[in-house]
Parts: sequence; structure tokens; C-alpha cells
Amino acid sequence: MADWILLALVGWGFYILLRWTLTRLPTLPWKLLWMVMITPPSAVVVSKQVFAYDLPAWLKLILFFGSYVVVVLLLRRAKQQTMGAPTPSPEAQPSPSAQPSVYPIPPTSPAMAAALNHTPISEVPREHLSGCFPWNVFYLQNVEYRPQAIICRGNLRVDASEAYDLVRANVEQTFGNRFLVVLQEGFAGKPFFALVPNPAARRDPSTTAEQPGLAITLLLCTVYCTLSAGAFAAGVDPAQLLPLQFVLAPQHLLVGLPYALAIVAILGSHELARYWMARRYRIQTSLPYFIPIPFALGTFGAFVQIKEPVPHRKALFDLGVAGPLAGGIVALLMLGVGLSLSETEIAPPTEPNQPNLLIFQTMDPKFSLLLGVLARLIMGSTLVPGYVIQLHPLAFAGWLGLLVIALNLMPIGQLDGGHIVHAVYGQQVGANVGRVTRLLVLLLALTVQPWLLLWALLLFFISSADEPTLNDVTELNEGRDLLGLLILTFLVMIILPLPPFLAEWLGLLN
Repeated sequence: MADWILLALVGWGFYILLRWTLTRLPTLPWKLLWMVMITPPSAVVVSKQVFAYDLPAWLKLILFFGSYVVVVLLLRRAKQQTMGAPTPSPEAQPSPSAQPSVYPIPPTSPAMAAALNHTPISEVPREHLSGCFPWNVFYLQNVEYRPQAIICRGNLRVDASEAYDLVRANVEQTFGNRFLVVLQEGFAGKPFFALVPNPAARRDPSTTAEQPGLAITLLLCTVYCTLSAGAFAAGVDPAQLLPLQFVLAPQHLLVGLPYALAIVAILGSHELARYWMARRYRIQTSLPYFIPIPFALGTFGAFVQIKEPVPHRKALFDLGVAGPLAGGIVALLMLGVGLSLSETEIAPPTEPNQPNLLIFQTMDPKFSLLLGVLARLIMGSTLVPGYVIQLHPLAFAGWLGLLVIALNLMPIGQLDGGHIVHAVYGQQVGANVGRVTRLLVLLLALTVQPWLLLWALLLFFISSADEPTLNDVTELNEGRDLLGLLILTFLVMIILPLPPFLAEWLGLLN
């Protein structure tokens, strides 16, 4: 009976979610989409309850993965049909010979351009705006003057990327750097342009300068704090880890060197990849800044501050995926090497309702799907049921790095995962995914992964909507879509516990 109730709740939840969020795509058969999504759990429940047959794990994976692929294809097809640019009728278009090869813009003298830059937004002349939107690129139908933006609605008649580049060039020629040009999806997926004040036009250049001295100081402090954390975990007396003791007897602090180097390498590669990607797209950004703390793990992580709007969804995706990809590779390498150096011991008795171990250096391999599979592959026969892993400092640093990457990959708001789903599916769908994700993470924390509870609660304080890019309409290619799927699958493998059927197959279940 419980299986039927759960299936009904899942089906009802999917139905409400799709009806509320996807009806804005008129070409999408959302009821068919609902049937595709509910088919895998229905097949599992019917097979078990009606025919008393539990489907094999490989068949369940095929059903769920196949359902996901069909859903993605249906969404992409519907969105492409909805976003398709309307083709004007031949009667509505001038003959090819009448079409100008260069789109005219009302001439602006330096004095006029200066006057336009100081004109209130509500008084910007309509004729100067109209000249920025050629009729055969974006047929301008309506202009709305808002306190902080000018909304230009009409019909997009060419590829969104081509239209954006041309309109932005025209706006810059007419108004200089006064406005940022934003292309977004409106109601029913219809694109519109918005001209918003450019903060860079009033920004003090001194506030945008990089601060290498601050970055280096924070890095050195983080190295010291992580050395102390690693040495303390190895059993060194805290009195021997004070800064003065480091000068007098550095051997005590250097005990934590494996952990410190590993965690700094993981966090550094994550932020350097993000910094490099921002510079590749000529987005102004700060240097990577580490956050040292003189207790616990030695650091709260690191960050790079993006100081300009992201130009398009391709750049947003690359920014979102660069850090987790680089940091994940380094973390997996550290975890793999560390597991080969780790040992096992009999699992200590656990308190009720605490099935998993998350101690600084001791880990139950069933704690995570990814950890369980890697531990079995690397440690082999030394890992037997009823034993836990006594993590080597490299292994713990690698595992901690993976947890930090996983938390940052949650598809919510301005986290890296939020950037990825926004870039792949659009801002509105990405925001809806963020709302659902917060509930799913909270459910996971309240059931099988209690260590996630604090993070699950913090996610409710993060906006589910990511900031729009300047060109928020042009979609990604299929290669980036697939990479986004793989990265989010990586997240699921980190935070989900090892399923019982897979633990039994790997020989990790008593």
C-alpha cells in the first residue's frame, strides 16, 4: 500500500509542477511529458505489487535514463518551435533591392550624443530607439518607459544571437555606454529587448582594480590554517601549532602538509578555472580569494567575484561548469590516491537513527554512491562488510572537496548548478528547477542524509532565480547540454547514499 501511495504522490506532484510551469510553451504536449516522467516509477511499482517481481537494477536504470532523455528531447523541440522567428509574408517585405545593406541610424553629433546621455530615461526620443532596431531584424512594435529600463517589444525575425549583436552595436553607436542591452524571453517565450542603465558608466575605475596583495595574504593564511587543521587531525597538540611554534618547530605543523596541499589545490583549481573562463569572455572579475578560518577544516572555501553582467548563456554555462569540472578532477585524483593509502577498521557502534558515519577521518563507504563505487574499485578485497574506511589525509581532502563541489552544484540561483540549469533550460525553467530542488534536498536530509539538513535549510535563503545574461535567448549546443547533464549526474552520485541493491552487488552489505 505504501508503494501505491508514494506513486500517487509522485504522479500528483509531477502533474501540478508541469501544469504550472510548462503551459507557457504552447507547442509542448505537457500531458504526454507527464506520462513519460511517471512511466518508470509506475513500472517499478506495478511489477512489484501486481506481478510480485522486482525489476533488476539495470532495467530500472534504463527506464529512468530513457525517460529523462525523452523529456529533454520533448522540451528542446517544444522550445525551438515556440522560439522560432516568425517569417513575414512576401507582401509585408520590400523587394530585395529595396532592403538597405547598411541599417540606418539617426545621425548623432557629439553634442546630441552627450545630450542623450543626460536625458532622463522617460524622455529618450522614440525615433532614436527605432533606429537601433532594423525592421528586418527586430520589428519594433511597442516601447515601454520604466523608471530603470526601456522595454522594447516586437517580433524577432533573425537568429537571436545575430539580432542581439546588431542591436547592441546600434545602441552603443547612438547612446555610447549609457545602456546595457538585454535580450530576454517574455510571455509565451516571446523575446523582448530591454535597455537598462550601465553601472560601468558611473563606476570609479579604482574600485575595479585587482588586489593581488590581498589575494596572496588570504592564500598564505589559508595554507597556515589548513596545515594546522591537518596536523590537529593527525593528533598534534594544539599548543604546538601556534604561529610562533611554526618558526621554532615547523615539523609539527608540517604533519598536516598532505591535507593542506590537497584542499588548497582543489579549491584553487576550482576558482582559477572560473577566473580563467571569465577572462576568456572578457568579463571583469576579481582574483581568487581564499577564506581562512583558524579552526575546524581550516577554510570556508574560496570565491571569485564577477563584476560585470554575463554576455550570453554560453558564457554562463562555461562559467558554471569550469570550476566544478577542474576542481572535481583534482578532487577525484586526490581521493583515488588517498583511498589507495587508506586502511579499514571495524565499524564502531552507532546510535539509533545514525546509519552513516561522517567523522573527520572515518567514513562508511555506503555513505555515498560515488564513494562506495570508488572504494570498492581501489581498495578491493580489503574492504569487507561491517568495516569503515580510515581515510588518509589525501582521501579526506579529496572527499571534502567533492562535498563542497556538490553543494555548489545544487541547481539553485547563483550557485554553479543554478548557472548550468539556467544556461541549458532558460531562466524561468531554471528558477522552477531551483524551487523543486530545495524541497528534494530537504526531503533527502530528513530521511537518509541528515548531514545535509543545514545546507538544505540554507538553500531556502538563496533566490531560486539566477540573474539573466545580456543575451538570455540564444540556446546552447547539444554538446554543452550533454555536459550539463553529466555534471548534474555527478552531483547526484556524491550526495545520494549507496543503494542497498548496489551495496549488495559490490559486497558491502552484511
